[in-house]
Amino acid sequence: MTKGTEPTLDRLLRGTDTVRPEEELVAKLKRSADEKRPLRVKLGIDPSAPHLTFGHSVPLRKMRQFQDLGHTGVLVVGDFTRRIGDPSGRSSTRALMSQEDIERNMATYKEQAFKILDPERTEVRFNSEWLGAMSFADVIHLTAKYTVARMLERDDFAKRYAERRPISVLEFLYPLAQAYDSVAIRADVELGGADQLFNLLVGRDIQREYGQEPQVVMTVPLLLGIDGERAMSQTVGNYVGIGEPADVMYGKILSIPDTLLEPYYSFLTDVPLDDVRSEIASSPRDAKRRLARTLVGRYHGAEAAAAAEAEFDRIHVHHERPTDVKQIALDRSLLKEDGKIWIVDLLQGSGLVASRSEAKRVIQQGGVRVNEERIDSSDADIAFTAPVLVQVGKRSFVEIV
Repeated sequence: MTKGTEPTLDRLLRGTDTVRPEEELVAKLKRSADEKRPLRVKLGIDPSAPHLTFGHSVPLRKMRQFQDLGHTGVLVVGDFTRRIGDPSGRSSTRALMSQEDIERNMATYKEQAFKILDPERTEVRFNSEWLGAMSFADVIHLTAKYTVARMLERDDFAKRYAERRPISVLEFLYPLAQAYDSVAIRADVELGGADQLFNLLVGRDIQREYGQEPQVVMTVPLLLGIDGERAMSQTVGNYVGIGEPADVMYGKILSIPDTLLEPYYSFLTDVPLDDVRSEIASSPRDAKRRLARTLVGRYHGAEAAAAAEAEFDRIHVHHERPTDVKQIALDRSLLKEDGKIWIVDLLQGSGLVASRSEAKRVIQQGGVRVNEERIDSSDADIAFTAPVLVQVGKRSFVEIV
């Protein structure tokens, strides 16, 4: 390693899970500096849901580090590969998604990603550009470059095969298609979550088969969701979206278990851990509020962070009503002759629940308040005198007039 590459390499390696091979990264960085040619650093985004989350932000922040060093980030939106479905870590075949759903989900991806990335050093590409143009002969040519035996080295495939659970040929195409993305954009480095390691390594092999220098693979740890139990996922619902409103983001961050404070500070902020470890140990509540202010400030600005904190305190500390509550009119046919209304009808009429069964469930969980009084029974009748403030959970309010 040359002396000049040491600080750069230390910065890029910080917070990574795997780097393969590290010596090739050193060589690429040196050659880039000597030739004054920026590296092309790839990150693939799966448009399975409309939000980019704090989980996505971990590799996005790593890409930004490369950009700050003068390199080019290539954000590949997998609009074509999402039709196949990534089987990584799954025990069954993933459901296909329609083109309409894919387009709706990725409508704001660029806007969200540029909250982290430098637009001047970013290429946003959609892999339908090259995968959609491939003929069947091209696909045959690609599949001939990898073996079934190599595919079955993947843990999830191997486990399903051993347990005689089905693996579709379609699923074998996903790692190859993702690998061909690297060929199409001539990636020097590919970033991804730890669960993507196999796919990224396939990219090295396929680039070599197409006569390119193989990419360096860099993975980052998977971020646990706000439940502290499973990886952050919009499907599970344990996520924070980087484009979500400031008050929603603030409230979600304060809901995390204390065990997530150190990893969230480490992977989501630039705050040195040494500056917060003592606070985490002595006052997790204060450390959590500082984390929420830092992250909301990062994506919405300091003023919005202060407003979100004040609103949270207004509702959850001082038990006052929110400053801005949506108002709706009640269908008066729901009222009984005595002017009361069944709590389940009130909840459904408020629009805060999708069905009567959901209304009963949130009541049973203790998550419903009417005019700040908790409702304990789904059989309750509520005296209706407008306005009525209805609350479901910690952050959903409606005033019925």
